[in-house]
Amino acid sequence: MSNRFLMSLSRIGEGVTIALDSLRGNKVRAGLTILGVAIGVMVVIVIGSAITGINKSASAVIENLGPKTFFVMRYWSGGLNISDGSDELSPWRRNPSLTSQDAELIRSLPAISDVNIGEYSNGPVSYQGTNLSSVNVAGFSPSWIRVNGGELKQGRNFTEMEYASGALVAVINDKLAESLFPHLDPIGRTIKIWGMPFQVIGLHVEAASLFNNASQPRLAMPHTTFEKVADYWKGWMDIAVIPTEAATMPEAEDEVTTAMRIDRGLKPNQENNFSVVGSDKFLESFQSFTAGFFYVMLALSSVGLMVGGVGVIAIMMISVTERTREIGVRKALGATRREIMFQFLVEAATLTLIGCVVGMTLGATIAWTIRTLVPTLPAQVPMSSVVSSVVASILTGVLFGLYPANKASKLDPVEALRYE
Repeated sequence: MSNRFLMSLSRIGEGVTIALDSLRGNKVRAGLTILGVAIGVMVVIVIGSAITGINKSASAVIENLGPKTFFVMRYWSGGLNISDGSDELSPWRRNPSLTSQDAELIRSLPAISDVNIGEYSNGPVSYQGTNLSSVNVAGFSPSWIRVNGGELKQGRNFTEMEYASGALVAVINDKLAESLFPHLDPIGRTIKIWGMPFQVIGLHVEAASLFNNASQPRLAMPHTTFEKVADYWKGWMDIAVIPTEAATMPEAEDEVTTAMRIDRGLKPNQENNFSVVGSDKFLESFQSFTAGFFYVMLALSSVGLMVGGVGVIAIMMISVTERTREIGVRKALGATRREIMFQFLVEAATLTLIGCVVGMTLGATIAWTIRTLVPTLPAQVPMSSVVSSVVASILTGVLFGLYPANKASKLDPVEALRYE
């Protein structure tokens, strides 16, 4: 058994050596073959790295919310929802909007610790001579920092009294402070939002991620104030819910669902006209969405591998022609068809593997560059992409090398020895 293994290693080594000699002797043809495979592999590595980074960023946002935080929403499709404006393709229209009363109902439940109302818009914000045309504006409950995460670097959050009275106060993030009044203390300054004067009472800082807009200027105000002054699309309030320490997430979700169904008078045979969505569902839905890019990755990379495969056929056919006499000698000395085919297939796989190494190097370099330039996208080369690239490259070499290898193995030794 050990002798056969050593002989196989010897044949593989011989095939690799011949492939490298062929590479040096046919630089242009071999270079095109390697380039085709390298492009295909590079696409796999880059897209795989980007998807991994996007999923990690999404996971970080969800972890920041807390493992037990879930949301009550008007409608949740669990993926991409395409609508042409018709009722048939707009199922959310059948669901009534959530209200502040729904939030208070949920807050009163035994299994619930706290809730946060959230509605969002973009609006103009200005301070003296600085005007920003579109800043992310959120209307929240006073508990929003506990739910959304981050910390107050300066100042304070708005109080329950300010929330109840609809006070014109705002908590801004560090990016908005840098844009409006760099090198100045933002606390106590008066800014205008939708032309209304607001007092800045707090400076909020949150770790930037691809999905939380922390790297963009934004601010939060009491939801009661938001309803009065904001220009926004009504009907899309969401309610973030935090269960008590004693309650599990499924128990809290069931309690909220039951209370909402009773409050809305739904019969047992009627479906929910609202959605209760846990953070795990958000992540699962997002990962299934990014998985679609995997198929795009396969389609794009297959083009490069096909180009490389055609190059393999061309360069191996030339190799068969140039080594016809050598094949004749080997057959005359007792080499079998299997041995001849094995040698040529090793040569073909070696060429595509070289292309694979080049492609992985380029892809890893691009992934590192993305990670460096865009810190919110932690691109990382996944092992699955490396393994699939190596396997695809070997299969490309073997499959496209079969024809020239088979042709070489079928050469008549007498005719081959006469070949000039």
